[in-house]
Amino acid sequence: MKCSVALSVVVVTKNEEARLGRALDALRGFDDITVVDSASMDRTADIARNSGARLENFIWNGRYPKKYGWCLEHLKLKNDWVLFIDADEIMTKALMDEIARCDFSAAGYFIKGRYEIGETILKYGLQNNKLCLLNRHKFEFPVVDDLDIEGMGEIEGHYQPVLKPPFAMEQIGQMKSPLHHHIDDWGAWYRRHERYAIWEAAMDQKGAWPLENNPGRRLLKKIFKSLPLRPWVAFLHSYVLKAGFLDGAAGFKFAKARFWYYRQINRAALNANKKQA
Repeated sequence: MKCSVALSVVVVTKNEEARLGRALDALRGFDDITVVDSASMDRTADIARNSGARLENFIWNGRYPKKYGWCLEHLKLKNDWVLFIDADEIMTKALMDEIARCDFSAAGYFIKGRYEIGETILKYGLQNNKLCLLNRHKFEFPVVDDLDIEGMGEIEGHYQPVLKPPFAMEQIGQMKSPLHHHIDDWGAWYRRHERYAIWEAAMDQKGAWPLENNPGRRLLKKIFKSLPLRPWVAFLHSYVLKAGFLDGAAGFKFAKARFWYYRQINRAALNANKKQA
């Protein structure tokens, strides 16, 4: 199915040969797709070229802009509207249909990620929510004080792009239909999130987080970060409050992973405090 919307899709990659083909297959309805690759050592570049996508190389210089910000600033795209997709995210027909019906009256749109574990699509539990559909002239990725923090490297961390000052009063919308966020290798997931936890703990310690566009999201994150039993709150939020138990074993496994992640953040913060003492 072709999507009639004037929209450019950007897929960022590094050594994603195992997942990129499926992600690109699901994007065939869009006629402007760019894969921005960071010198992959596997077949990522060949898969991108064979799919018909345009391939761009990104070499990080250790400073800002990082990868997503660089894409907004430097890519020559056909359209003003950009959809950022990761190689582990799968476009759904429902979301493509919703994008085709969208009037694009807001400056950008959040899209939820429904987790897919193996062959099981989680219907309940936590869904991530990313501001990844946006007018590229109205947004920028904030520069934060994290260049001396290990964990993220060339990729922006767990924060959203922000409206540029001239557009600060414009609305940001929410898509109802989700992307599918595929987890196919738990070992890789845990290794990656162990790095993220070190970065997030240091960001908390520095107070380096940028302000969210949405005051409600900003307040909820502030409250959550202050909770002394944050790992248990994350588990209960996903497994009980968001009814993850209805997804059976997969729902429990995902909620347990959320518990583990926030426990790693606490441990990273504790280790950092010991080093400073």
